[in-house]
Amino acid sequence: MDTPTPVKPNGMFEGSSPKLTFIFGIILGVAATAVIGLVLVLPKAYGSTKNKTADTTTTSNTNTTAPAQTFSDVKAVSDDDYIRGNKNAKLTLIEYSDYECPFCKQFEPTIKQVMKDYGDQVRLVYRQFPLSFHANAQKESEAALCIGKLGGNDKFWDFTDAIFERTSSNGTGFALDQLGPLAKELGVNQTKFQACLDSNEMAQVVKDQEADGTAGGAQGTPSVILVNSATGKTLGGIPGAYPLDQVKTFIDDALAKI
Repeated sequence: MDTPTPVKPNGMFEGSSPKLTFIFGIILGVAATAVIGLVLVLPKAYGSTKNKTADTTTTSNTNTTAPAQTFSDVKAVSDDDYIRGNKNAKLTLIEYSDYECPFCKQFEPTIKQVMKDYGDQVRLVYRQFPLSFHANAQKESEAALCIGKLGGNDKFWDFTDAIFERTSSNGTGFALDQLGPLAKELGVNQTKFQACLDSNEMAQVVKDQEADGTAGGAQGTPSVILVNSATGKTLGGIPGAYPLDQVKTFIDDALAKI
């Protein structure tokens, strides 16, 4: 069986590499001199692609004025979701993310600044999208949901903040044997947390969220789907860890449609 390896096409996303990685490496090496000037002048968005078929090449759009893919409706926000910000905000940012994705870690300050700058206009929902080649990401996603179950909304976000602050984002950047101590540090019963994590109770929930994100157009991490909170209709999306000014353009466009 072929084992997918990380690739970051066009700097947009991180995800699985096809078998042709070696050939692409040669081609990119030859082309590097020709394109270096273009790379230096174009604005970049960073992220991680998830290509479910290892033998299929993923192509990312480097045009930062429009998403590289089409986003569609996803599962409606419910009491099962963890929300940051004004629960009655008119625009919902549903972020599909991976705790071990370096670009998700990089995107965290941007999304926090968005929450500060837009105030009560927006709310953030975090949904799990662990990439298969990040060895610890699946269990960290399950751990987040166990924390949320036992400690509620605030503890879920405390966990999310702590992981992104402490992981080195290399797939095993936060040791799994430290999840229990972290739960205790955050004020969650460690014994109950460990029982939840070890039972794989949240494994299917993670898979369901990932499948929902994929159906909604998320091709990698981070992917943010912009939703009209009142109607549940998707208004667009942010396909990668774009810089703050470009993220605001996406959000302003969505708000103008409400």
